[in-house]
Amino acid sequence: MSINEQKTQALQGIKVLDLSRVLAGPSCTQILADLGAEVIKVERPIVGDETRQWNPPVFPDGTSAYFATVNRNKKSVTVDITCPEGQNIIRQLCADADILVENFKVGGLKKYGLDYESLKKLNPRLIYASLTGFGQTGPESHRPGYDYIIQGMSGLMSITGPSEGLPHKVGVAVVDLFTGLQLVIGIQAALIARQFTGKGQLVDVSLFDSAITMTANIGQNYLANHQVPPRLGNAHPSIVPYQVFETNQNQHIILACGNDSQFASVCRVMQTEWNTDTRFSSNPNRVKYREILIPLMSEIFVTKSRDEWLTLFEEAGVPCGPINTIAEAIEMEQTLQRNMIIDFAKLGRPVQTLGNPIKLSDTPVQYRNPPPTLSENTDEILSRYYSTEQLQELKKKGVV
Repeated sequence: MSINEQKTQALQGIKVLDLSRVLAGPSCTQILADLGAEVIKVERPIVGDETRQWNPPVFPDGTSAYFATVNRNKKSVTVDITCPEGQNIIRQLCADADILVENFKVGGLKKYGLDYESLKKLNPRLIYASLTGFGQTGPESHRPGYDYIIQGMSGLMSITGPSEGLPHKVGVAVVDLFTGLQLVIGIQAALIARQFTGKGQLVDVSLFDSAITMTANIGQNYLANHQVPPRLGNAHPSIVPYQVFETNQNQHIILACGNDSQFASVCRVMQTEWNTDTRFSSNPNRVKYREILIPLMSEIFVTKSRDEWLTLFEEAGVPCGPINTIAEAIEMEQTLQRNMIIDFAKLGRPVQTLGNPIKLSDTPVQYRNPPPTLSENTDEILSRYYSTEQLQELKKKGVV
């Protein structure tokens, strides 16, 4: 949806107080903002969210690319929550808020009187969404959470990367992002429940729990057979050939050959008769003899370019795809036509962001505002609760 179009949105009228920082929590609140909620991002005076300083790269106006990743459509208010006046401001904001999102360590907000038990007395309808490293309970609950460390602790890294050498993390903070999505789902469920009960509730989502869930069928396999799964790099444990191959020009192709009929097509394209060899004629045999077959295929793959192979395999009906660079992926016509690159130049800011993948026919995502500058909306928001003189006094004290 273009920036200038205006339609009713799914979460229009919902007020969210965002006390989270870095990536996981802000990714959750950006989704809520995209869906129409008013998200008030509470930042520290002067410093702000630390990702404002995570650069380079930056856009021409100085906006950190990292900060821009998960902060569009929000309003920035600066409040020092470590002082009593700042805590009172947060209570004022919470009194008529629908949702509060925070990612402090367990108990981190209790010392300020901003924990769930304290705030629900002020506003029983408040949905208090807490994103932590390990959740509100359990022997590890006191520990801080970092995506990289959680990828290791959860087992994800043990199944990622080549069979030899070091385990690998995923190239982006995938646990942070996945957990942010889980928090959105929990918040939406709590909103629906509130329609029936009239009450808010605590939504407790952790990076570690989310990462355990992300092990999916591999974790489930362990529950079934109690065998520790190996690391296979780009290969598939049960299907061959189903992996990455290098072509010439140092490019790569993914071949996803899922059955014997497709393998026969692969052989025709590569002008071989491997499918008539008893070692390779069936998938179980190809799995057994993969260390013989894969080197043979690799020798042929380097004789043509990635795009030549893609054309041949697609014509033969064999599932395949390129390993694009980020530039190639972002510049694809598919990316552009799906409105996945948002340019805020029309609003006077030389900032672009990646779009929202949720496409709703009647209450679409809207891109109302670029990522806010620090404290951009402090006066706008706090003037709802404080006079001009009171605001000036709070500024003099460094509270806002």
